[in-house]
Amino acid sequence: MDKLNRRRFLAFAAGLAAVPAAQARLALDRLPPADADDGLTFRVLAIHDIRDDLHADVSTVADTCAISTATLNTIFAWLKAKDFRPVSVAQIVASRNGGPRLPPRAVLLTFDDAYKSQYTRAFPLLQQYGYPALIGVVTRWTDTPAGDPVRISHKSVMPPGYFMSWDDLREMAQSGLVEVASHTHDMHHGALANPQGNELPAASAHLYSPQLQRYETDEEYQARVHGDLKKSVDLIQERVGMTVRSAVWPYGMYNAALINASQALGMSVHFTLDDGPNTPDVPLTQIRRLLVSYDWDVGTLIAQMRSPGAYRGERNPVERVVNVSLDEMYDTDPNRSEEKLGRLLDRIKALEPKSVYLKAYWDPDNTGVARALYYPNRHLPMRADLFNRTAWQLITRAGVQVYARMPLLAFDLPAGHAAAGRLVEVASISPGDAQRGRMPRLSPFDPLARQTIQDLYDDLTRYSSFNGVVFGADATLNAYEDTSAAAMAVYRSWGLPGDIAQIHASDELMQRWAKGKTAHLNAFTNQLAERVRAYQGGGNVLTARTMPAEAVLDANAGSNFSVSLASALENYDFVALTAAPRASNGAASPMDDAWLDRLRQIVMKQPGAAIKTVFELPAFNAQTQQPIEAAVLRAQMKRLNAAGVVHMGYGPDDFLKNRPDTTVLRDVMSVQSTLRMNQGMLG
Repeated sequence: MDKLNRRRFLAFAAGLAAVPAAQARLALDRLPPADADDGLTFRVLAIHDIRDDLHADVSTVADTCAISTATLNTIFAWLKAKDFRPVSVAQIVASRNGGPRLPPRAVLLTFDDAYKSQYTRAFPLLQQYGYPALIGVVTRWTDTPAGDPVRISHKSVMPPGYFMSWDDLREMAQSGLVEVASHTHDMHHGALANPQGNELPAASAHLYSPQLQRYETDEEYQARVHGDLKKSVDLIQERVGMTVRSAVWPYGMYNAALINASQALGMSVHFTLDDGPNTPDVPLTQIRRLLVSYDWDVGTLIAQMRSPGAYRGERNPVERVVNVSLDEMYDTDPNRSEEKLGRLLDRIKALEPKSVYLKAYWDPDNTGVARALYYPNRHLPMRADLFNRTAWQLITRAGVQVYARMPLLAFDLPAGHAAAGRLVEVASISPGDAQRGRMPRLSPFDPLARQTIQDLYDDLTRYSSFNGVVFGADATLNAYEDTSAAAMAVYRSWGLPGDIAQIHASDELMQRWAKGKTAHLNAFTNQLAERVRAYQGGGNVLTARTMPAEAVLDANAGSNFSVSLASALENYDFVALTAAPRASNGAASPMDDAWLDRLRQIVMKQPGAAIKTVFELPAFNAQTQQPIEAAVLRAQMKRLNAAGVVHMGYGPDDFLKNRPDTTVLRDVMSVQSTLRMNQGMLG
C-alpha cells in the first residue's frame, strides 16, 4: 500500500494495537467467554490482502494488514470449531430493527479494498464454509481499466490485476454470500491537510490548498465527500446491480459530516476500526471491527475475542503523560519551528510515554488564559497553525496519544467581540481574597459565551486530529461566582433565590448551589466532548479534567471550586491532578514528601481514583523560577508508584534544553517499563 499506510493509523486509533504474540499464546487453552446472549451483540473482523509471501520480520512486510491463506483458513476453522456464527449485514440490521435475534457468538467477516486475492483465495473458503461476508470497494481502484496499473495515490501505483474486476464482484454478489459496500470512490489515500505538508486521510480531513493558502470550507468539504460517495454508490449499483447500504471508512477514520453524507445516499450502516464488541449501545453508524494483521495466530484471535471493548473499556491502562506547550515550538521562522518539532519528536520517542498533553493556545503569562490559538478558528487570533502538524507528527511518528489541552472558559476575546463582556462575575458580598488570582472567564451560563466556546472546540476538531481533550484548571467557580445576569436566571430556574446573600445565609441553599454549578460545568464539558467525539469519530476520544491539589485537599471543594474529585472521576476518563501545593494567599509553597504523601492518601481513599487519577508533578519550581532536577522528579514518581499510584506525568517539558533529563526519567516514564512495574497493582 502507499506510504500513508495503515501502520500510521494504528497509532492514531486508540485500542487498535495487536495483542503481543507472547501474551496471546498464554490464552491458547482458554476459550473466550461468549458476549452477552442478548441477540444483538456481535463482533466484526476486518481482513485485507491475502498473500503467501509474508515474513516473520515486520520490517520486511510491505503491508502489515496482509495475512496468509493458511492464516485465513485457520481463522475460519477456529470460528467453526468454537461455535462462532458468521452472520450477514442483513441479519444485523434486522436484529436492530426488531427482527430475528442474532445467534450467540455472532461474528461478521469483512474484507477491505477488494483485492484480487479476496476473490481467488477468500471467496472459495467462504463458499466452502457457507460464511456470509461484506466487501468494501474503493470504486476508482476497481474501475481502473483492465491491464492498466492502479494508482492508489499520487505517490503509489499497484500493478494491473491487483484488485478485483467488476465481473469478480458481480459473481461474488450473485452467490448470495457477499454484500458489497462503499469504501469511497477516491478517498482512500492521504491528502495535504496543513500548510506544513502533512497528509491526513482524505475522507475525514479538511484539505489544505497551497494555491489558495487556506483550508476547505465546511461547504467545500461536504460537497467533496458527498460527490465522492455518490459516485461510489452509483458505480456499484450500475456495475454490480446491488443497492449499497454500508460504508467502510478508509483507515477507520470518520466524522459527523461523512456519516451525514452517507446517510443521505441511503447508507445507514458504517464500519470503523474502533475496537471491541458491538453491544446494543453501539450504533450501526459506528460499527467496531478487529483489524486482522500479518502476525495473527490462534492465540491472538482468542485474546482479541476476549477483549471487553475499545480503549474506554481497557482494563487498567497505565498513563505516563508529558505536558508540552506549543509556545516553545513557535518561531517566526517556520524552519526553526520544524527543527524544534524534530527535537520534540526525538525526545518523546526516547521517553516512550503513553500520552502528550499538548497546549493548543498561546498563554504568554502562564495564567491559563488563551490570548490566541494555534489552529484556525472563528473568534481568536491564530498565532500560528501548529497544533494539527505537531499532534499528527507525535501520533504517527512518536506513537503516543495526543490530548488537546484547552481552557474551558478562559478565552481572552478581542475587544468588540459580541461575547467579550459575557464574563463570570463575583458577588459584591465576597471578601477581598475571593477574586485574588482569579482569571477572567466567559460565563458558562451565558448562551452567547457558551456558543463561542463551542465554536472554538468545533474549530479545533475540524482542523486537527487528536485522541483526547484536557479541560483546564479554569473550569471552576468559587463560592461567590457567577453572579452575571445569565447565571442568576439559571439559578432561579433551579429554585434558588435571586440573591446570593440569601444563598450564603443557608447551608442547605449553599449545598444546592454548589452541586448545581458542579453539575452545570460537568454537563458543559461533556457536551463539548460529545461534539468532539461526534466529529472525530466515536468513543476513542478521551477526556481529562484538570484539578488543582487544593480542590482535593479542601473539604469544602464543592462550594469553593464547583468541582470535586468524586464528580470528576464520575464524569471524565481521567482526572489530571496538578500535584503542586498553593498557599492560601496564592503564593507557591514548596512541595515535600510529607505533603505529597498526604495528597496521595486522600486521593487513594476515593473509590475509583486509583484507576483514573493522573498525578501531574511540576517540572518547574514556581518559588525559585528554576527547573526541578530530573532526579527529584524520578524520586517523587518512584515514591508515588511504590505507594500504589499508577498514572503519573510532569510538566512543563523543556524539550529544547532536555529538562528534565530523559536518561534519568526514562525508566519511570516509559510505558513498557511502567507496565511491568505496575503489573498486578490494580488487581
